[in-house]
Amino acid sequence: MVIHYQGKQHGKSTKFTIRIIGNNLSKSSSNYQIDLLVADKRLPLFTSEIHQSLSNCLREIYLFRKYNGITFEESSEKIETLLVPYDKVLYDYNKYALFRA
Repeated sequence: MVIHYQGKQHGKSTKFTIRIIGNNLSKSSSNYQIDLLVADKRLPLFTSEIHQSLSNCLREIYLFRKYNGITFEESSEKIETLLVPYDKVLYDYNKYALFRA
């Protein structure tokens, strides 16, 4: 799943892309890999590349944004690729983690 946001980094307007890759490794668990891109450049931001829950991935992005002066405009959200509808439902349920104060 690929999600685009308009936002600012240190006051400079830019486009951000969140790329979520869900890997269903077994019937009992899923793992998620997430990338944050500024324009087309991937940011090396995570303590772990693979997470057991989507909410952990989004929390990691939130913390990175908080400490690196990045803001997203929630109203600019555009979902480009949606391969698994369940991922969209899960993302919508957990995306509050990106925008909490």
